[in-house]
Amino acid sequence: MSYRQRLCESPTCGLRFPVAEASELGSRCPICGAPTNFVDEVYPTHEIHDRRPPSGPRLQVLLDNVRSLTNVGSMFRTADAVAVEHIHLGGFSPTPAHPKLAKTALGAEGSVPWTHHPDPSKAAQALVDAGHRLWALEGGPRSEDLFEIVDQAGGPDDPTIVLVCGHEVSGVDPRILDQCERVVRIPMAGIKGSLNVSVAFGIAAYQLRHGRRV
Repeated sequence: MSYRQRLCESPTCGLRFPVAEASELGSRCPICGAPTNFVDEVYPTHEIHDRRPPSGPRLQVLLDNVRSLTNVGSMFRTADAVAVEHIHLGGFSPTPAHPKLAKTALGAEGSVPWTHHPDPSKAAQALVDAGHRLWALEGGPRSEDLFEIVDQAGGPDDPTIVLVCGHEVSGVDPRILDQCERVVRIPMAGIKGSLNVSVAFGIAAYQLRHGRRV
């Protein structure tokens, strides 16, 4: 698509923002309500079409009661980008059946296979029984720095890793942690002890799929 910038006419505001080239939106400033004018030239947006195959293991995801539509939608979009094989939606994690999930998934909810499981712990056990390796994205005494052990994740010919992401506040169910082969963490350098779950998933998914040193 092509876009163009609009500029608020109010000298006390001066908001500058983009709208689609043919859009009638934005004739009034969304902050102060003053009229706006088009400025500068039309410019296109650019998608990335780098289809480099990942060197890391095949990847699935188990969401253990991730409650936010925004987070789950964002995770679908990331899952599509790294070619996740399947998303297992556990507990009250919203599914693509919810119309608002598409707002952040942006079509990825239709490209990534998914199933819903009322009890995430039972889903975890079934995945282990199927020969998959569960890696929980979590803190705690068992956790290992993901960046230090990514080489141990294997490659495309090794058993699938199921990355487990937990509830935004309470984390991963201890019953599921007991079933996990490993617990991995993302190092933190600031005052906070954790990242937003969808951000953490994005970092971990890309590290597992593309971060293997070969």
